[in-house]
Amino acid sequence: MTKRILVVEDQEDNRQILRDLLDNAGFEMIEADDGLQALTQAAKHRPDLILMDIQLPLLDGYEATRRLKADPELKAIPIIVVTSYALSGDEDKARAAGCDAYVAKPYSPRALLAKIREYLPQ
Repeated sequence: MTKRILVVEDQEDNRQILRDLLDNAGFEMIEADDGLQALTQAAKHRPDLILMDIQLPLLDGYEATRRLKADPELKAIPIIVVTSYALSGDEDKARAAGCDAYVAKPYSPRALLAKIREYLPQ
């Protein structure tokens, strides 16, 4: 069965890169371009994993992650933060919000897929 990944990213070009990468790796991709849409899409589609940007409109990635992890029905979904917002202490802040892993942009597509496969073995 195909694993489903929710990509929460407000930049279309970044979503396109992930769309190509995940499609080629055999994953199904669901998209959200802001933090509120991430909550709706996660509840509707129950993805196997979430790739979460931090700098998002309406609701940032930290708060979206906190809300997802507070929901008993969604809290088990692994969340990997993928962000260019990579200042000292940001990984700690993301983990404190509940994310399971942290990948800084720019990332190696191979390294990102390896991180995804740690949580979604095929």
